[in-house]
Amino acid sequence: MPERKLGLLVSNTPQAEAAGAELRALHTFHDKRSADALVALGGDGFMLAVLHRVLKSARPLPVFGMNKGTLGFLMNDYQTEDLPARVAAARSFFLSPLVMEATTASGETIVSPAFNEVSLLRETRQAAKIEIMIDGKVRLEELSCDGVLVSTPAGSTAYNLSAGGPILPLDCDLLALTALSPFRPRRWRGALVNNRSVVEFRMLEADRRPVSAVADQVEVRDVVHVKVTNDLTRRLELLFDPDYALDDRIVMEQFQS
Repeated sequence: MPERKLGLLVSNTPQAEAAGAELRALHTFHDKRSADALVALGGDGFMLAVLHRVLKSARPLPVFGMNKGTLGFLMNDYQTEDLPARVAAARSFFLSPLVMEATTASGETIVSPAFNEVSLLRETRQAAKIEIMIDGKVRLEELSCDGVLVSTPAGSTAYNLSAGGPILPLDCDLLALTALSPFRPRRWRGALVNNRSVVEFRMLEADRRPVSAVADQVEVRDVVHVKVTNDLTRRLELLFDPDYALDDRIVMEQFQS
């Protein structure tokens, strides 16, 4: 496979910036307007920020991440040698974003994408009370909880997993609906829904029990209604080394002790 013209994006952390300087001394990088793929140096948070930038671009480019953060679940190992050849030989995975439509108590509606999850979180000491609808039908009349989230397969090993939600295979057509510290119903921990479903949340007693909605890194306060859909018409391409790809990592997470 021919080598691609690479652009370079670097997180503003000392370790990432040092790695960026090292790579620039060894390889030629191009402006993103002429690049064929992007190399992202940082951690998972930086990768999410890069994906959001790419999503807004008129010419979305494939992204090859290298870990200069903490966990780096969405990143390849950092190596300086043979970078163009690594990117040329990389395996492609495609991610589609969730779309959050959050309506606030003042009547404003904010639309924001999310590649990991959309989460609803109580703002005060009082538990949130939330009605849950799937495809227009009420499935849970009242969930009393700290919050609830909708996760993509790619995000299922992040906040969703820490909240006790299931790990989803990358190629499955499901979303995870996971409760955060549910109080009533006591035995309800969540559900799996088709990734074409429309998931809606209505805040009950919103004036007394305010709730915020978070789409990856965008927070909307005092929401009264949130609709979450999966935009399968838009796909971003992530590139991974063939011997340690994202689907392998997700499988491995299910066998961690």
